[in-house]
Amino acid sequence: MRRRPRARGRLPGLGLGPADGDGGARAADLLGPEGLRLWQPAEQEPVDEAAAELLAALSRAADPDLALRQLHRIVEAESRSADGTAGSRATDGSVESSLLADLHNDPGLRRRLVAVLGASSALGDHLVAHPEHYQALRTAPDGLAPIAEGRLEPADGGNPVAALRTAYRLALLRIAAADLTGGRGLEQTMAALSALADATLSAAYEIAVAELAEGTDRPRLAVVAMGKCGGGELNYVSDVDVIFVAAEDADLSAATQVATRLISICGLVAWPVDAALRPEGSRGPLVRTLASHLAYYRRWARTWEFQALLKARPAAGDLPLAQEWIDQLAPLVWRAAERPEAVEDVRAMRRRIIDHIPPKELEREIKRGPGGLRDIEFAVQLLQLVHGRGDETLREPGTIPALRALVAGGYVGRADGEALLRGYRFLRSVEHRLQLQGLRRTHTVPAEPGALRWLAAALGFTATPGRSAVESFRAEWVTHATEVRRLHAKLLYRPLLESVARVPADGLRLTPEAARNRLEILGFADPAGALRHLQALTGGVSRTAAIQRTLLPVLLSEFADAPEPDRGLLNYRKVSDKLGSTPWYLRLLRDGGPVARRLARVLALSRYVADLLARDPEALRLLAEENELAPRPPEVLREGFLAAAARHADPVEATSAVRALRRRELVRVACADVLCRAGSLAPSPTRPDGANRPAPGLSDITQVGTALADVTDATLAAALRAARASQPAPEGLRFAVIGMGRLGGYESNYLSDADVLFVYDPPAGVAESAASAAAHAIAEELRRLLGVPAPDPPLGVDADLRPEGRQGPLVRSLAAYAQYYARWSRVWEAQALLRARFVCGDAGLGAEFEAMIDPVRYPADGLTREQVVEIRRIKARVETERLPRGADPATHTKLGRGGLADVEWAVQLVQLRHAGANPALRGTRTLDALAAAERAGLIDPADAAEMAAGWSLAAQVRNALMLVRGRAGDQLPRHGVELAGVARLLGRDDPGEFLDEYLRTGRRSRAAAERVLDA
Repeated sequence: MRRRPRARGRLPGLGLGPADGDGGARAADLLGPEGLRLWQPAEQEPVDEAAAELLAALSRAADPDLALRQLHRIVEAESRSADGTAGSRATDGSVESSLLADLHNDPGLRRRLVAVLGASSALGDHLVAHPEHYQALRTAPDGLAPIAEGRLEPADGGNPVAALRTAYRLALLRIAAADLTGGRGLEQTMAALSALADATLSAAYEIAVAELAEGTDRPRLAVVAMGKCGGGELNYVSDVDVIFVAAEDADLSAATQVATRLISICGLVAWPVDAALRPEGSRGPLVRTLASHLAYYRRWARTWEFQALLKARPAAGDLPLAQEWIDQLAPLVWRAAERPEAVEDVRAMRRRIIDHIPPKELEREIKRGPGGLRDIEFAVQLLQLVHGRGDETLREPGTIPALRALVAGGYVGRADGEALLRGYRFLRSVEHRLQLQGLRRTHTVPAEPGALRWLAAALGFTATPGRSAVESFRAEWVTHATEVRRLHAKLLYRPLLESVARVPADGLRLTPEAARNRLEILGFADPAGALRHLQALTGGVSRTAAIQRTLLPVLLSEFADAPEPDRGLLNYRKVSDKLGSTPWYLRLLRDGGPVARRLARVLALSRYVADLLARDPEALRLLAEENELAPRPPEVLREGFLAAAARHADPVEATSAVRALRRRELVRVACADVLCRAGSLAPSPTRPDGANRPAPGLSDITQVGTALADVTDATLAAALRAARASQPAPEGLRFAVIGMGRLGGYESNYLSDADVLFVYDPPAGVAESAASAAAHAIAEELRRLLGVPAPDPPLGVDADLRPEGRQGPLVRSLAAYAQYYARWSRVWEAQALLRARFVCGDAGLGAEFEAMIDPVRYPADGLTREQVVEIRRIKARVETERLPRGADPATHTKLGRGGLADVEWAVQLVQLRHAGANPALRGTRTLDALAAAERAGLIDPADAAEMAAGWSLAAQVRNALMLVRGRAGDQLPRHGVELAGVARLLGRDDPGEFLDEYLRTGRRSRAAAERVLDA
């Protein structure tokens, strides 16, 4: 005799009641004599064997409490049926539940229904509204489970739309039950959902045709499935993407009526139909003829539109017409990767993968988040576009069949392909469970603990010793997401390396031609040259080559995102050739966290940094530490540079040591600058007290200017020490260097000369001629030492802003300066002095010089009308004469409209007019003086904002141009790779949109500056 199952102990032991927080009281009420009559409260056990079996089934549901509540609601709804037709009368007059009886007699029904009720509140609600529909889950007379292949069974009812809705829900109920009980795998479930979508579209199509006005001919209209439906991989809740195709112009009117009504019917029955993938999107006609489609795709379609066509499949309506449409477009699809704009389109698609996801949800997004479904789908579709041209076996609409074909064809390694298949299956399973719960579209893993417990249980995770079901789910999710994220780049780039390796691996058989095709679509202008670099880096069986093969997939991904991928790869090869045999180099790239990707980004985006690293490859160690990518404090720089100079008696050697330190500091600041908008690669240095501080970057141009000015100050101080040590001078001679121009304003850029004035003060009792000669020798030696040809970038020392310019003496005494400025100086010289500050040398003399020039640059009575007119005249002449021939004034960052000069002249005019009476205006920095003028009410706040935006953007672009080009330049080009590089450095994706932003900002800045100048 079979032993009766017995549920011992209280209900929480069966998983019933804990979620309610009442120790099982609510569950006991639902199960007890006043509820389902399955539980004896006094004995704390089921009423009989049938009840015990049902309770055991409930305990195995994803959410036992939800399953119990929904079962109780269905039985109640059943009991309310008119005349008790849902069941027979018991001896006490109550209605016996035929559902409970069927659950006892049909173990398959019990398993399927309880699984659905514990996993989907939405399907439970449907069964409450239609309790008789549970019978769709009954076991067939032959003992088989109900068919769950997406077929629609005819439903009674006069309203065809209502009947279709009922048939759809019954079919969906059967699919969900098979899915939840292991009767269908993921691929079978996706195929069944896609077949159900086809059937629903076909039924809605026939309803729409039947509703046409009497006498209207049946149009030839094809409904082509796209997206997940087209790929046969639909999920439970998703828009169904379609494209409507009419045969001839004569069909258009009726076909549009049918298509419009079909969309309406499907929205009422099942899900929204989305036709936005059609030519011109929502702005284009809903239905086009076959000929119109062909004309559009031949002339106007973008790469992403051809990518979407990879999943096109006949779904409903005129199926032969749909197949003809697909066949006619196929040659265009497989030539899409050859189109000129394909490379930029592919880059844009890659960058849009995680767009528009709220940051707080990014890590919980299983579709568009890092390591999500979109990573897999994008990589697979791109490889199909590239290699499907010559290999028809890759022309599969579904992701899983396409990935298998890529593995079979040798385009993806077997191990990588299997890892991605596992990740795809896991993520799609999570997506299915999330959507099934409420039958709503979602791709976000919940954060609430109760919802996470339900999800883990719905996916089949159970608690193990030392680990909860939720912890097991999280561990597997992290494993798959990490693997997908890692393989996303590897999938595209690793086969390229194997194509040039001497030792084939993992069944990869990418031919040289296929490798060149892949490099072309990824943006490499010279794929043959790129393959030679890869051969040189990875050829052979050495440990170095093996490490390079591991690193290069990630590096190539970074290079491909840059405007000039070839340059990034070439620069990387140069650095590797210099350091490849150094023990720490490849180890640092392999084990140093973001170092490899940071290096790839700076080599691909900045010729300036690449040139510096070519001279000093060991400087790339800076990329390994966050704090190494923060500017050094000025006192630390000065002490370090002076100490380096002091270690050498020879002035040339001392200055060489100083220039080497300067080069290292330039690398530090430039790398931080390039990386500051690189997302997870951006440096995040910390203060000694542990608090975060931002690294200097293009996002804050004032920090960059200050950091570079501090480096120049320290360089001049150390070089001055070497110059004084090598040049005899009278004892007590005081000598100082005064910063002017951008150096004085802490607005230096990467290739700025040091604009300076030299001042000395002779000691008592020393002839003026002797002191002057000694000071002149020191200044000349300083300039010579910093300009000596060397591997390190030179620092030009420009003293042309001195009195009388190049015709005047290089060095003057403090008294001579005072005499000149008191008797002969012009208003433009007072304007130049607005940026003067002490840099190095005798600090006391520097302070005396600043005090001496204050009355000149900050005149107590401001400017006369004639002086204001003179400044405006000089500005106009500078714009006319100094703007290079052929330069575009709209995009010249220095002298162009709304650029640096416009804002600086306007601000400096305000300082000259008002700083004598308003000490807050006395500063050498442009933006600080502009802000002070606004606070003082001297500039309208709106004008101040426009001028600050114009100056900042022009300064950012000027720095970015130098980083991209590796040489000085003020002209922002209107097209080409340099514009794209500048836009990328500044965090913009579209170069054209960025150029429009620059022009718009410049126009507004120019108008504001003119209002200030004319005030």
